[in-house]
Amino acid sequence: MKKKITAISPTLFYLLSFTWGAPVTLLGLLMAGILLIMGKKPQKWGYCYYFEAGERWGGTELGIFFVKDKVDSRHIKDHEHGHALQNCLWGPLMIPVISLPSFLRYWYRRIIVKLRPKTKLPPYDAIWFEGQASDWGSTFTRRLEEQKKDQ
Repeated sequence: MKKKITAISPTLFYLLSFTWGAPVTLLGLLMAGILLIMGKKPQKWGYCYYFEAGERWGGTELGIFFVKDKVDSRHIKDHEHGHALQNCLWGPLMIPVISLPSFLRYWYRRIIVKLRPKTKLPPYDAIWFEGQASDWGSTFTRRLEEQKKDQ
């Protein structure tokens, strides 16, 4: 049976993000600083802060921060938040185990579709680290919403 992160306190999330997950989160701080200087305004999703830029490209997560395209998509926000949860689990291994393979896979898929438009690719979430990010993120943010309703 697969384990899901269905609950984590904000304190533990931020503590893990800025200690065990510091390598990715520090890159996120740098990215957030640049985007703030460029005049972008952060928004909150779950425990994360995100910025919107560009059209129809998806998103990228860096610790407690992520950037996504301007398309209003709950799936992308949940997915990127799921990567933030993975960062809490994987910490310094996040970059070689999840971030780099995710980056390479994204660009591989973009290039294949451009060079061979009729190529059938498996769903984006078919690989474990992307599917896990979507699953954890959607489960987690829905649980947060339920908790807010109960209060």
